Amino acid sequence: MPNKELDLMTRKKISRQLAKRYRKASKKEKSQILNEFCSLTGYNRTYASFLLRNAGKTITIKTPSGPRIRIVADPNRTIRRNRKPIYDEDVRKALFILWTYLDFPCSRYLRAAIPWAVPKLEEEGILQVSDTVREKLFKISPATIDRLLASLRKSITQKSRSCTRRGNLLKHQIPIRTHRDWTEQEPGFLEIDLVSHDGGNTRGDFAYTLVAVDIHTGWVEMVPLKNRARVWTMEGLDKIAQRLPFPIRGLDCDNDSAFINYHLKTWCEEQNVVFTRSRPYWKNDNCHVEQKNGHVVRRFVGYFRYDTPQALALLYELEYKVGLYVNFFKPTRKLVEKVREGTKVKRVYDEPKTPYQRVLEDPMVPEEVKERLRKQFKDLKLGALRKEILRLQQELFALATRVEVDHEDV
Repeated sequence: MPNKELDLMTRKKISRQLAKRYRKASKKEKSQILNEFCSLTGYNRTYASFLLRNAGKTITIKTPSGPRIRIVADPNRTIRRNRKPIYDEDVRKALFILWTYLDFPCSRYLRAAIPWAVPKLEEEGILQVSDTVREKLFKISPATIDRLLASLRKSITQKSRSCTRRGNLLKHQIPIRTHRDWTEQEPGFLEIDLVSHDGGNTRGDFAYTLVAVDIHTGWVEMVPLKNRARVWTMEGLDKIAQRLPFPIRGLDCDNDSAFINYHLKTWCEEQNVVFTRSRPYWKNDNCHVEQKNGHVVRRFVGYFRYDTPQALALLYELEYKVGLYVNFFKPTRKLVEKVREGTKVKRVYDEPKTPYQRVLEDPMVPEEVKERLRKQFKDLKLGALRKEILRLQQELFALATRVEVDHEDV
């Protein structure tokens, strides 16, 4: 076996250097050079002698049934074996369909979703694969998925804007919680935030999205608001509380005046909810919800300005569908451990799971709630849900673009 401590390029370099000495050496010296070469590289003695004898030469091999074969035995030359690939074009096409309907996740998340996503899409007639392809899909590794989809990936860069307004009222009465303080091992402790839909123009009224993320399970809920007024914020929180499969036990927000006020503080006291806030200008304190602002809200809703009743109605329907899609069909990983090794930080994550799967595994969630979620998952159609989200997106973007054009004409 080759010496694993030496990489392939190092072994090639050694063979090139020793080949010149080997050809000019006597029989006794050749034996010593061969011993040295085998001990360094770990090559088989027969293969090592062949390599040192023929490095850089053109070798002609006779074949009994046809013409002679000429081989250049150059250590610099990369050898490609004509082996039939295991994961062929049929597997790649099936992967592309899965990747598309799961909203282009990374290879680890896609691999975790394959066992239940394949039956879902087969039931709807979207995915039709043979038994051989299905078996390969269930065995494929994340690295192979990356290789098969490498030519299809497209990178999208988006800019973010902030419309957060500082709320100095009551700040001294609300305790601070950082990203290191999340030690609760039960669902119901949420990070909340507002995402503005101003389209670059902050004048007048425009819609916001109230985002809530459960720290323990990763469950996401989104509710669009007419504006950032207190009445709409409190109404949005009530809707989120009704949708969640578990009661709200804690709320953590940034220093926005939409949250740092007597109304939300009183609401938390009446509901027996722990109310905390982040440090000013430390976005990492709200890292869970900040991540969802970009990966969920901006990804599906975009950066247009939404300030009409029609846009608000479409936002409400779209974000409800996106919530179902993310919670039931989008696997995520949770950070289990973070260890510093010198100047590097090693992060250990758990296996990718959807928020729905994490809720089912949690012993704090009642069994009747889990049974309701199982029935909801069974009734959901992945392909139909994805198509409905795309339809609503197109309608929302077309409406926003048409409104912008009308404003320019005026």
